[in-house]
Amino acid sequence: MRYFLELSYNGKAYHGWQNQPNATSVQEVLENALSTVLNTTVAVVGAGRTDAGVHASQMFAHFDFETPLDLKDLAYKLNSFLPKDVAVAKVFITRTDAHARFDALSRTYNYNVSIEKNVFDYDFSHKVHAVLDVDAMNAACKILFEYNNFQCFSKNKTSVRTYNCVIKEAFWSQKGHQLVFTITADRFLRNMVRAIVGTMLSIGLGKISAEEMHHIIRSKDRGKAGTSAPAHGLYLVKIVYPEDLKLATK
Repeated sequence: MRYFLELSYNGKAYHGWQNQPNATSVQEVLENALSTVLNTTVAVVGAGRTDAGVHASQMFAHFDFETPLDLKDLAYKLNSFLPKDVAVAKVFITRTDAHARFDALSRTYNYNVSIEKNVFDYDFSHKVHAVLDVDAMNAACKILFEYNNFQCFSKNKTSVRTYNCVIKEAFWSQKGHQLVFTITADRFLRNMVRAIVGTMLSIGLGKISAEEMHHIIRSKDRGKAGTSAPAHGLYLVKIVYPEDLKLATK
């Protein structure tokens, strides 16, 4: 039987989602908790690979287990064994061929930028010590929709077959003392969102024009784009799957 987990995590203490040989990952602590509760070694497959320090308010992962499980009891027990910065929201049964990564239709990230000092969010938002031109940043967002190859925003050392992504939404909005960048796409390249944000901040600071985004994307050169924004401001906030994937949550 195949089970899906919906979880969230504060990424500050972790070297990203994926297992690492010499560092603690979210995947590792989740697998350890599952293996303890189910009394057997359990491997999980995540919906994506968030980088070190990146947070997730919604992440999904799947695992296989032959015996029927009490799903609410499993979620309760997992949260008892998981550290305080990782939480399971629910567990549900799904199709045996369902895949947490490959069946995802879209993913949405938020990036938080603080425009004034706040002692309660310095670990979770990037502070910018200058006035940003949000209109210019949103003008640059519209340019993203004109392209599908985003090699310029990808890490150079990566083994992807294609740099093509379909961006479905991208915009900046203000929420109190924070500017929030929201972006949704069918897939993301490694470091893509942080590279886009870094480029957008250069535009907002007046270092380059919004129209320069055309040249950067067409160049397919990571060196032409801006410096990656810090990881602690980035959140994976939503993953959309086909409706028939979520079969049972009892």
